[in-house]
Amino acid sequence: MSLLCDVDAVVLDIEGTTSATGFVVDVLYPYSRSRFGTLLAERGDDPDVARAVAQVRVELGDPDADAAAVEKALNAWLDDDIKATPLKTLQGIIWSEGFARGDLVSHFYDDVVPRLRTWHAAGTGLYVYSSGSVAAQRAWFTNSPEGDLTSLVSGLYDTENAGPKQEPESYRRIAESAGIGPARLLFLSDRPGELDAARAAGWHAVGIRRPGEPYYEQGVGDHAEAGAFDEITISTTGSTA
Repeated sequence: MSLLCDVDAVVLDIEGTTSATGFVVDVLYPYSRSRFGTLLAERGDDPDVARAVAQVRVELGDPDADAAAVEKALNAWLDDDIKATPLKTLQGIIWSEGFARGDLVSHFYDDVVPRLRTWHAAGTGLYVYSSGSVAAQRAWFTNSPEGDLTSLVSGLYDTENAGPKQEPESYRRIAESAGIGPARLLFLSDRPGELDAARAAGWHAVGIRRPGEPYYEQGVGDHAEAGAFDEITISTTGSTA
């Protein structure tokens, strides 16, 4: 069964939607955990690192928290899968460098990249909205098993430049930034709360349900659903892809 969506652009979640959550949890999380201490110790004066550390201290309510306390907080958030912005910023720095060194290659489900190329070729705009930082997203799409995919994507959004993923206002910000009316945007995600927020902002929303993913059994509520990207057909100004 194919879903036909009449929109101008598709906004993509990554974890559980384009890519396996297991890869992120089993490969990327341990990679960042093993490097937090070194990053804080050796590059605390780097502006992006310093900004993230300041944000951690605010979250802890301790403006004098040392590197050990900051690292402990990062690991606790990682354990509890809390999408804290400073955690994602620091992970993004670590992952970007890991991808650049060739330590890491990202993961995409087999149905995703061919469909993204088809949509892009047909003139559909493609954007990413993930809890992972923009730096991590860029590294993810740059270092895919099929090479650099960044030319397919027109914009990257995270919890810092858009806001929390379960708040409708975040989706309004993205629509305004992209210059696309909410009714012409489609969000693809595996998480019902995110789909709800997108719809509340006037977007179209389709839930992606893949066996083995954390939200598969829960389902996508009353949203339309697809098991793979090739079950979705995009209609843009009269064309279909």
